[in-house]
This record gives sequence, C-alpha cells and structure tokens, in this order.
Amino acid sequence: MRAKHGTPIKKLLSEIFPIRFSGSSYNGSSFEQQQFAMIFNALSLLFCIFVSFVGITILRLFASNLIDTTMNPGKWHKLSLYQETEKGNSVRCHLCPHNCVIHDGMTGICKTRVNSEGTLYCTAYGNPCSVSIDPIEKKPLFHYLPGERIFSLATPGCNFHCLNCQNWEISQVSPEKMNRYDLKPVEVVQQAMGHHCKLIAFTYTEPTVYYEYMFDIAQYAHKKGLKTVLISNGYINPQPLLDLCPSLDAANIDLKCFDDDIYRSLCGGTLQPVLHTLKTLKEQGVWLEITNLIIPGYTDDMEMIQAMCQWLVENGFQETPLHFSRFFPTYKLSQVNPTPKATLIEAEEVAKKAGIRYVYIGNLADTGYEHTCCPHCHRTVVERDGFQIIHNRVSDGQCSFCGTPLPGVWS
Repeated sequence: MRAKHGTPIKKLLSEIFPIRFSGSSYNGSSFEQQQFAMIFNALSLLFCIFVSFVGITILRLFASNLIDTTMNPGKWHKLSLYQETEKGNSVRCHLCPHNCVIHDGMTGICKTRVNSEGTLYCTAYGNPCSVSIDPIEKKPLFHYLPGERIFSLATPGCNFHCLNCQNWEISQVSPEKMNRYDLKPVEVVQQAMGHHCKLIAFTYTEPTVYYEYMFDIAQYAHKKGLKTVLISNGYINPQPLLDLCPSLDAANIDLKCFDDDIYRSLCGGTLQPVLHTLKTLKEQGVWLEITNLIIPGYTDDMEMIQAMCQWLVENGFQETPLHFSRFFPTYKLSQVNPTPKATLIEAEEVAKKAGIRYVYIGNLADTGYEHTCCPHCHRTVVERDGFQIIHNRVSDGQCSFCGTPLPGVWS
C-alpha cells in the first residue's frame, strides 16, 4: 500500500516516529528493530481500517444524496391519485389493474409512479417526450370530426410490455431516461389553440400512466372549448376512468385479442379490465372506436376473432367502428412476418357476419378498406386516401344519398 503521491508507508511512518533502524528488513535481532516492526504493523493496520471506513462513508453519503435527488418531489413530480398506504413505507397504487405494491425508493410497472418515503408521486407531469399535430384519422378515429387536426402528446412509460410495441423507445423507459419538453397543462392547451387545433389527444404511449397530467389538461381544455381524445390500451381501474370521463370526448381502445393467456404473454395484462373499460366508455357517452391488431401466430385465430365480434355485438357495440390493423415486424417480434392481406379480409368478413356494421382495415396500401359506407344504400359516404379525406358526404349526421343516420360526431 502507498500513501498519497506514492510515498512508501514505511518511510512516512519512520519520519513520524524517528526510531533508528538500518537495512531494508524489519527482521533484525535487536530489540529496537523488533519494537519498530510491531509499531509499524499496528499503525499500518489502523491506517488501512481508517481509509476503508472513510471510503465506505463517502460512498454511502454519495449514494444517499443520489437517491434523494432522484426520488424527492421535484419540478415534474405530482402527488399520485389513487394510492393507499401499506405496511412500512410501502404504497399500493390503485390507478390500473396491476395494483402495484411499491416499496420506498422504487417504481411501479409503468415506471412513472415512484414511492418517496411512503408517498407515491407521478414523475410524468408537465414533461412530455413527444408532441405533434396529427390528422385525427391517424389515431384512428373515422367517425369523429373527420379531417380535423389534433394536437397530440405523450410522456414516457406504459403499464403494458407488448412484444410488438411500435413506440417501445418511449413506452418502455422512465421519464428520467428521455429528453422532455417543459409543458404544463395550461401551456398544452395554449399550444393547441395557437396551432388552431380543436382537439387534444393523449396518445403514442399509455395515457393512464400520466393520468394526473392528462386529467388536468382535459379539464382545462374543456374550459377553453377544446375536445379531448384518449388513445389507450384500456387497462385502467373503474374509478379513475369514471373520474376522467366527464372531461373526455372520444376514445380509441386497443383490444389486443380475446384470450386471457395471450393477453398475459403478449402484453403483460389481462382481458376483463379492458372489456370493462369499453362498457364504461359507452355508458358514459364517450364516442368510442376499437382497434384490433392482427399478429400472425398470436392474434390471427378466426375463432377467437369471431368470439370477440360476437361479444361486441351482444354488448351493444355493433355500431362501434372496428379497425383491424395490419402488423409489421417490430421490437421483440421482428422475426414475425407482416399480416397477410387475405387474413385481414377474412377478419373483416367475420366481423360483418357477426353483425358489426362499420369495419375497417388499416396499414394496407389498398385504401379502399378505409372508406365509410352507408349500411342501408351501401354508397361510399366518406372516401379516404391514407389520412386524407377525399369526399365527405355525411350531412347533418346522415347519409346524403338516402338519409340514413350514421353513428358518430361528424361536425
């Protein structure tokens, strides 16, 4: 071992304790040399213990300061709603059906709920990682204000871990890991209005995980006459959803499949809470559309799709637009081939045969599967080319050809 700047310890100690010795060895026969050796060894041991103690103390202080800096409420932290104190400093989050028990200094599955000394905070508030203006057809919403531009935003985090996530770079990380904007709820609404957008969408990742941020934006948006749209996996507990609905105008829920085991393995969630979300949105008068991504080998079983469509019809969703979406290789399913066109067309036929009136196919080069047709006269009332509206022949919520009422919010 060497002291500071490489000075040999034996030289340093001999200067501090000037006991005479000769030669390079401490094993001489004289009493004086033996005495020096004993003192030297004892002091060397004490010196090593002291250095180790100081080093460990410094590391502990540094680690403690690091944790405090990360976990203490800060600029982008908001007290979490729907939390319950558990034993010790643990907290149970009741925002989504995971109902995570989060220990002190830890986060929930979503990576946006952090326990700081027994209190749960949301770290996704006022710090979106993605802000954009999209056509509303991109969400997709086909029966809600077609052709409108919608101010869209997201924060990092998600309560699902879908193997096929197309936005995994932002959904599977915590807010602290991303570059973020500084945009408070009032500023979001101001930005939307400044860009002449009448709608705000909570989208791209999972809005449930930034619930407090979404809630405050939605309330202020309504005060200013703007509409709000939820694009979600639907994995949210009943009470938070009910509290949000008065400030919500439209939603598209991603119904991943109709099998609980596939839900668990593909997404890390379960089916029933999503079905409950669909019912709640319908009961609360929120305009609803549903998306089902068909993944080869996972969600392309026609019997399962038939069972899903049958459930939708039996529960009053026959006039709810259903979007079958084509899968493309991504994230952890990069080895899976794109969905064959024939599979998508077969799914459309199954849905229509089950009684669903408005069925669309997305992510196909052939845009003919995204037109809206009147179920009575079968004429095309809304013609689309990608996200662009070519013709809109809906007048006062009715088919302009035969006068049949068409479900939706058209103006």
